Amino acid sequence: MSEKTPGFDTLQIHAGARPDPATGARQVPIYQSTAFVFRDADHAAALFNLQELGYIYSRLTNPTVAALQERMATLEGGAGAVCCASGHAAQIMALYPLMGPGLNVVASNRLYGGTVTQFSHTIRRFGWSAKFVDFDDLAAVEAAIDENTRAVFCESIANPGGYITDLDAIAAISDRAGVPLIVDNTTATPYLCRPIEHGATLVVHSMTKYLTGNGTVTGGCLIDSGKFDWSNGKFPALSEPEPAYHGLKFHETFGPLAFTFNAIAIGLRDLGMTLNPQAAHYTLMGIETLSLRMDRHCANAVKVAEWLEQDDRVARVTYAGLPSSPYHDRMARICPKGASSLFTFALKDGYEACVKLIGALNLLSHVANLGDTRSLIIHSASTTHRQLTEAQQIAAGAAPDVVRLSIGLEDADDIIADLSQALDKACA
Repeated sequence: MSEKTPGFDTLQIHAGARPDPATGARQVPIYQSTAFVFRDADHAAALFNLQELGYIYSRLTNPTVAALQERMATLEGGAGAVCCASGHAAQIMALYPLMGPGLNVVASNRLYGGTVTQFSHTIRRFGWSAKFVDFDDLAAVEAAIDENTRAVFCESIANPGGYITDLDAIAAISDRAGVPLIVDNTTATPYLCRPIEHGATLVVHSMTKYLTGNGTVTGGCLIDSGKFDWSNGKFPALSEPEPAYHGLKFHETFGPLAFTFNAIAIGLRDLGMTLNPQAAHYTLMGIETLSLRMDRHCANAVKVAEWLEQDDRVARVTYAGLPSSPYHDRMARICPKGASSLFTFALKDGYEACVKLIGALNLLSHVANLGDTRSLIIHSASTTHRQLTEAQQIAAGAAPDVVRLSIGLEDADDIIADLSQALDKACA
């Protein structure tokens, strides 16, 4: 009889965490050390040649960060994970081994504004480019992929509108093209959605958000499914000899962990987007209560969204947890435990009313973040998506008449009361 796989609630507490062998400490210690002592010269050489696992220098590997990486890989159902300084860092880390001058990524046009900017402008400095497509139009996604495409990128639950991507359909298109599907799972978290089970090759997170859950640290993570054939002729960084390691071939040598090892040995080594051990410690503690918090986030979001939908001053609400949402049926398949707590609503009185609303709130915080225990609000068109054209803003779900909510863990009636009094003042 096979041993039972522990449930999510157990894994979010125990995965990657073992009593410290030196002290017996039950919580993962913060290993605040830059470097680690080698046993001897042969041990050092083996570590640098990737012939033995161990700790060299905290830009590459650190015991606290390693515990978080193991927990994230376990919760997402991946083969390995690499943590880094932020969600944006994780996105560059994901693309770095895949791309090269003249190559492109096909990306959803419903993405966080910072990601759209990163893909529209910043990656061009590497000679890469992005094609933005409506991922609800599967034919358009397939048509956008060409001989120079090396990845397909989307969010499981899109920021800011809360739209849910049909990951199974997009994964099928990616598979036919022989390119990896990269899914940003920040808004859903692995509790609500596990993209690898829907065909994703790589998963990225801004751990700053729901995973840590309290707005204290920034961090990113990249999870490798271990299921992609990197030797299909399109990814020489993973299949061909690596000069820096005496001709080692990552896919041939490390198999399912090829991408993970490359991201550490090349990505962190050369890009240096390292997660510090204290941030890793805070995130580990946050993840211990992830499922409890996400259940409350979702329950509160449903109650607030239902109330907003009935208000005559509100033009529309985008929450996929509402039966009226065109994404409600998809939620049952992609995110069966809930649609998270991020969504938008539009005011009939337009832009000026949005500005007045934000200024009149007392409980909700006006900040450029999401996934906090506190309820948050922002006018995306003038902040997180302000670098986009109005057409891009509308496509991303961040039109000028829209505000974004991240519903927290307060009493839902208190959240509604604060929105109600602010709407009274904004739409008087």
